[in-house]
Amino acid sequence: MSENTTSSQKLRVLLGVSGGIAAYKSADLVRRLKERDFIVRVVMTEASTHFITPMTMQAVSANPVHLDLFDQEAEAAMGHIELAKWADIILVAPATANTIAKINQGLADNLLTTLVLASKAQLVIAPAMNQQMWTNTTTISNVEGLRQKGTLVFGPDAGEQACGDVGAGRMMEPLMIADEMLRLSATSFERQELRENKLILNGLNVMITAGPTVEAIDPVRFISNHSSGKMGYALAEVASDLGAMVTLVSGPVNLCAPNGVSVKPVTSAKEMMATVQQHIGNCELFIGCAAVADYTPIKVAKHKIKKNEENMNVELVKNPDIISWVAAQKQRPIVVGFAAESQNLSEFAINKLSKKKLDLICANNISQEELGFNSENNEIFILDKSGKEVHLPAASKSNIAKSILEHIYQQFLIK
Repeated sequence: MSENTTSSQKLRVLLGVSGGIAAYKSADLVRRLKERDFIVRVVMTEASTHFITPMTMQAVSANPVHLDLFDQEAEAAMGHIELAKWADIILVAPATANTIAKINQGLADNLLTTLVLASKAQLVIAPAMNQQMWTNTTTISNVEGLRQKGTLVFGPDAGEQACGDVGAGRMMEPLMIADEMLRLSATSFERQELRENKLILNGLNVMITAGPTVEAIDPVRFISNHSSGKMGYALAEVASDLGAMVTLVSGPVNLCAPNGVSVKPVTSAKEMMATVQQHIGNCELFIGCAAVADYTPIKVAKHKIKKNEENMNVELVKNPDIISWVAAQKQRPIVVGFAAESQNLSEFAINKLSKKKLDLICANNISQEELGFNSENNEIFILDKSGKEVHLPAASKSNIAKSILEHIYQQFLIK
């Protein structure tokens, strides 16, 4: 946040529009942001002007549009350094593969990339490109590089693209981006306070698993569960804000990567296990929050199974027990598990803690409406080896995450 901005003031968004067909959505995005009380200025790359005119963007933003790094008239009104200082958030939408690569490499060859490099504002990108470009290893590396530097990534969505391809790469819809920006602004000052004043996990290497796993039956069918990943993502976000170096191993979810967190996307339990084993390295705290499928099909059909019989039998085999493997390591981190139960909450949680040799377990009752799976809130009971129980009353998952991490700090990390 800029020095002169307070939580009672409107946040200033510098919208960077780069040159992709999704630039046509940028005018609607400006309108959506203004509806949510953001002040918006627009910077356009030369390529973006082939898709939408500066006059359109000026009309919807009610501010002059900034185009040229060497525009003397613009420099006299608001130089690029002043513009970089003005912004509370820089949002690049659409963010093309080319612009993402330039920003990650620290290039400053146009006004937009120069402003990004010269600003301390929170950077947010909304990627938009052909599905093959999005899955290219270079793009993946560039996006991961930006995430490691604290950039937030909104999207992309999947679906039919302008070129006729189908897949991930569509820019997230303006309404969704605006809502994400509103959520970001609502917590930005709280996050700043955490970063500046409460670095209780400063430098701690933390690994968190989140979301469901998906176990394929055939190319179109699978076994999974209702986990949204929101609890694990909240833990990762708060841990990062508290100064930790966080690796988030995530099953398939519809959530944006938390700020400053290294996200390792996986699909199945076996992939999650392999990724945990690969990156566990110097991990000092492991939190197993993922809802890992207990079983997986022994055989995955190569082609779609046709609906010929009234009954279909699928033979299953147990999946690897990820958290037990972590807890069994000779040089192990602090290991915290989760128990999602619908009955006998404390009994089942204590049994799981003992059987898997965990240090702590967080138990929640999934039968309660508006709590647990797919909800914004949770209620947790933290249990340790001695049987001591700490109740965290129903609250937002972000607040629950803070309480869990503070409890871990007090019990295991305080010196």
